[in-house]
Amino acid sequence: MTKIESLQHELVELYTNNLAEISSFDNPLMNNIRNSAFESFKQLGIPTRKTEAYKYTNLEPYLTGLEYQYDLSPLSLEVNLDDIFHCDIPELATQIALVLNGFYYRHNRPLNLPRGVILCGLAEASVKYPELVQKHYGKYADEKADSMAALTTMFAQDGVFLYVPENVVIETPIQIINVGYSIKNIRISRRNLIVLEDNARASVLFCDHTMCAKSFITNSLTEIFVGENANFDFVRLQNENSNSSQISNTFIYQKAGSVTTNNTLSLHGGLIRNNIFVKLDGENAASNTYGLFLADSEQHMSTYTYIHHAKPHCTSDQLVKGILDNMATGSFNGKIYVDNYAVKTSAYQRNNNILLSGTAKMNTKPQLEIYNDDVKCSHGATIGQLDTEALFYIRSRGIAYTEARQLLMYAFANEVISKIKLDALRERIIEMVDKRLRGELAACANCNIVHKN
Repeated sequence: MTKIESLQHELVELYTNNLAEISSFDNPLMNNIRNSAFESFKQLGIPTRKTEAYKYTNLEPYLTGLEYQYDLSPLSLEVNLDDIFHCDIPELATQIALVLNGFYYRHNRPLNLPRGVILCGLAEASVKYPELVQKHYGKYADEKADSMAALTTMFAQDGVFLYVPENVVIETPIQIINVGYSIKNIRISRRNLIVLEDNARASVLFCDHTMCAKSFITNSLTEIFVGENANFDFVRLQNENSNSSQISNTFIYQKAGSVTTNNTLSLHGGLIRNNIFVKLDGENAASNTYGLFLADSEQHMSTYTYIHHAKPHCTSDQLVKGILDNMATGSFNGKIYVDNYAVKTSAYQRNNNILLSGTAKMNTKPQLEIYNDDVKCSHGATIGQLDTEALFYIRSRGIAYTEARQLLMYAFANEVISKIKLDALRERIIEMVDKRLRGELAACANCNIVHKN
């Protein structure tokens, strides 16, 4: 039995032996989907390099290298919310909520949200708002698309639920801080559900952090429903320690005339795998998927995208960039799928990467699968080094080699950073990326947890 097979057996046994406790936080709806995911996971198993989507991502050394435990109840830690997260840019003015080890923090302060908007833990929502949860939960995520999504659903007891009613606009962005904090190595599972009804508008920022040097394996799944003519801006900032691994699955379902912008910034982590699935299921819907990852040492960062054009007159744009140094490895596997009746589709996909060392490695596989001729689609990928002529030109202006190299790397990354719509956040990200490119840990200088004894 391989290590992966042994881990799969261990997880199945853990689930079976602790099902009563795992399912004690939510309602029967979530448990029914949980059981269905369990059957999918048993059938599919943990992905190996024989799995096509994971051909260039070897999970085994990250998932089996250490012993991990599951915390099946919320951490009893009481956090001082005034001190947990100090942002260096006051004008960012986000409304903050904390998720601690996968559980929506029970002492989160009430937020100043428009009438009818709901923000709470998913487990709480399944009890208080069962009709809303039942209408959307499990409707957009396909556990069979990725067995790690099934694993998340099996063990996830909580996460974030955000509901924005029809015609409601949330002016102030919502910032969800996902924190890993433990004195032991643990597995974290969280499942989120975000629903925007017709003509709604919202911006959400997920910040994924580890606040101690322990090793964390985080499996997250986020379902996002965007109604007709709704507009959703989603930014995910991943900045965890080198001992930690994160596998995230994001499923976005869009109705007619809706617009989504999804920007994933992976600044630090031992293993980061982002799977992004988008279905454009209404005419004139638009999807923008952007990503930037920075990897060094022996880190591995991987992006998988599947953009499904199911209706006519839809547009999608993908741009994922990577900078790899030392022994870092990365992969991009992206597909644009156009149905035979999705005429007048416009879809574009690019993956560009820079290798800063002879030992860094990147694999890229852009794909098009198109079943009608009345479309405009293109894809491309590049893997190269810094432009030596540009580097020489900058140095000839009296700029030192290190600084010239830094300028070129930043210029390369800025194409993705510039897609962030919130000005204050974009400026903060610029600072963090600059620090990361200089080899510094890109954690916010004032990010910390202060707990009451």
